Amino acid sequence: MDGLADRLLEELNCETVFTIHTGIFGDIGIAESVVITWGIMAVVLIVSLFLTRNLQVRGGGKRQAVAETIVTSLDNLIGGMLGEEGKKYIPYLSSVLIYIGIANVIGLVGMKPPTKDLNVTAGLAIMSIILIEGAGIRKKGVKGWLKSFTEPIAIMLPINLMEVVIRPLALCMRLFGNVLGAFIIMELIKVLLPVALPVPFSFYFDIFDGLIQAYVFVFLTSLFIKEAIE
Repeated sequence: MDGLADRLLEELNCETVFTIHTGIFGDIGIAESVVITWGIMAVVLIVSLFLTRNLQVRGGGKRQAVAETIVTSLDNLIGGMLGEEGKKYIPYLSSVLIYIGIANVIGLVGMKPPTKDLNVTAGLAIMSIILIEGAGIRKKGVKGWLKSFTEPIAIMLPINLMEVVIRPLALCMRLFGNVLGAFIIMELIKVLLPVALPVPFSFYFDIFDGLIQAYVFVFLTSLFIKEAIE
């Protein structure tokens, strides 16, 4: 169990893969989660370019059919949560859904999921809350957005202001806690059970639970955006 505790502590520590020497700003350490994120971005970009090359208005091949199916499915899934007025935010939320989904299941190929890094989940949560508040400002104007903090009555101002902080914190900790919790459970199962038995548990925690957490993150962000623009 001591070895398991040491490994869990290693997972919580952000390992620096390499360091950039800037001279002016000092040394900047690039964490493993950042490098893996770059890798995920590169793979998604390459696959996107491959699927969308030589698009045609009519006909097209199997490659174009796959691309259209993916885009249509994401539009229907996220568009249903956002409503008609929030459809302009579908491209960003689709990108986040794809990234978190891949990041959560990348442990199956022996890599450390970047979502185990609290800095990554915090960054995603901060971007989401900026989008949420920005959507509210765009819809209501600055004056209307500020006025919304006093609704339904002025005494709600402190609570409404606290929500601005609580929302990104909840998004961040929910994603981080679930991914890290799944890793801890899998490590305990591997210690207690023979080698073959953890396979179905790995399927659940690494694939099913990982994809569910990606969906929950995007669902909550969509819910908050819809609330902000109503």
